[in-house]
Amino acid sequence: MRLVFGLMLYAIIGFQGGTAGFAQEEEPKDSLKTIYVFEMKSDIDPRMNRKVKLALEDAGKRNAAMIIVHMDTYGGAVNDADDIRTLFLESPVPIHSFIDKDAASAGALISIACDSIYMARGGSIGAATVVMGGTGEAAPDKYQSYMRSMMRSTAEARGRNPRIAEAMVDENIEVEGVSKEGEVVTFSVSEAIQNGFCEAEVSSINEIVARNGIENYEIYYYSPSVVEDIIAFFLNPAVSGFLILIIFAGIYFEIQTPGIGFPLAASAIAVLLYFIPYYLTGLASNLELVIFVAGIILLAVEIFVVPGFGVFGILGIICVLAGLTMGMLPNDQFDFTFVSSGKLFAALLTVILAAIIATVLIFTLTPKINQWESFSKLSLASTQQRSEGYTSSFYSDELLGKQGMSHTRLMPSGKVMIDDEMYDAYSRGEFIDKGEPIQVISTEGTSLKVKKITV
Repeated sequence: MRLVFGLMLYAIIGFQGGTAGFAQEEEPKDSLKTIYVFEMKSDIDPRMNRKVKLALEDAGKRNAAMIIVHMDTYGGAVNDADDIRTLFLESPVPIHSFIDKDAASAGALISIACDSIYMARGGSIGAATVVMGGTGEAAPDKYQSYMRSMMRSTAEARGRNPRIAEAMVDENIEVEGVSKEGEVVTFSVSEAIQNGFCEAEVSSINEIVARNGIENYEIYYYSPSVVEDIIAFFLNPAVSGFLILIIFAGIYFEIQTPGIGFPLAASAIAVLLYFIPYYLTGLASNLELVIFVAGIILLAVEIFVVPGFGVFGILGIICVLAGLTMGMLPNDQFDFTFVSSGKLFAALLTVILAAIIATVLIFTLTPKINQWESFSKLSLASTQQRSEGYTSSFYSDELLGKQGMSHTRLMPSGKVMIDDEMYDAYSRGEFIDKGEPIQVISTEGTSLKVKKITV
């Protein structure tokens, strides 16, 4: 009886074990490998730097078996290329570069940092000489030396010829059988394969995967999140220009109608929407923020502390414009060596054009703003006439037409002196400096309404 029971128990256990083994063979999804692909088809700059970091983090979360970088770039900023190549060298997931046409300059450095390099027909890699953004001429030797050292150490780390990697930067380095003195190394597909800088010529992502012996896989293409799409939207020069317009207009209208708060709030929100995207992508730094805030402080000192339009006002405007412009550019602490003249011109044009449009709109719309129905809900826009029974005049009509001097700066309200007597007064909207001749044009209300006498 015990023998029969034991045989039955053995049969049950054996059947269950067999079933488990069969189930594992029937679940291919468990062994499905993720091939993570993202593109590097634009300049290597802070935005690309951020994209690569986000893509690598996402690939890690998805337990990617392989990362393929679909590359076609002429290079970009050396410091960002250094950050990216370091990320590639330290990646626990194998990274393969698929050069579709070009991997020049910083692109060559990043490709060499990959575990493997594959190239499409007609592709090229090399020409990593550092050039200045404004002129396109070769940068000073300190930059070339830094690039040579990165190319050399990266090639060594990946088992490639470090001498050839250096020759991609320095035309004075001669490599026997590869280059002559005076030539910067740039490889075609066949030359790259021959010299160990390319594993094979391929025509697709799937071919790279097959060459690495992976059969059961799915390809996932990186796509920016909603947050990244929003950041990209606010990085658009047209949107940046519109935000600059709101910044200037908000500050002006808050000065003109102090206490309402809405213009100042709109300006503050525009400042945040302008700087945060550039700050997150690494284009703007603390320096640009400090310069911009310093400009606002200088303008406040000019308006509320020091009468007249002088040094503080000019410096304030320069700082504000400089902060807004530099925030759009990948400069390094006022070093614009690698900022292209096109990007510099585009940034300056965006800021200056927005400032000019804001100025024009301010002086065009200010006289009409009180007529807007929506604005009348925030501010009293109608005039209460004396003939209609409205009056709260503290002063005699004898003051009407009287002349005097502004005792303080009118912005637009302040103090005036008439016949050695001091009165509260306000202008018609314009600022009147201290010591300017004025004339009373209205005595209604608790303050005299005055205008500047022009000689």
